[in-house]
Amino acid sequence: MSNNNIVIREITSEDNSQIAQVIREVLIEFGAPKVGTAYEDVSLDNMTEAYGNSASVYFVLENKGKIIGGAGIAPLENCEGNICELQKMYFLPEARGLGLGVKMMKKCLEFAKDFGYHKCYLETLPYMTDATKLYAKVGFESLDKPMGNTGHFSCNVWMIKEL
Repeated sequence: MSNNNIVIREITSEDNSQIAQVIREVLIEFGAPKVGTAYEDVSLDNMTEAYGNSASVYFVLENKGKIIGGAGIAPLENCEGNICELQKMYFLPEARGLGLGVKMMKKCLEFAKDFGYHKCYLETLPYMTDATKLYAKVGFESLDKPMGNTGHFSCNVWMIKEL
């Protein structure tokens, strides 16, 4: 698949069920635990509401009406400083290897910087190696311990980037 027909845009309420399904499918594909990951997040089925304030945004990848991935930015809860979190960045296999991860990261980080965040934090799983490589490629650095309170205790890879 080429990425010529793929659009990165802000989520709408019509996308809620599709992006929830995408995220759950990808987590299952990678054998991620359902507990302590985005899989069980209450917000997963109501993403437009979860990202509906001015300090947050969620973008989806759309290909001819089908949602094939997404990622968002929101304030990092229970953390001092002006730090946001890159959240729920998951792509279906058909969206991988097309350069869309870098495009999505740039879009999210541009929003974060424009909004005035100073740093961006993320959590992932150790066996999501392609994602970790992508994060490092755009300037994220590893941390020794988690920050804030994401509720994702099963995610034990923590990274941060200066904006």
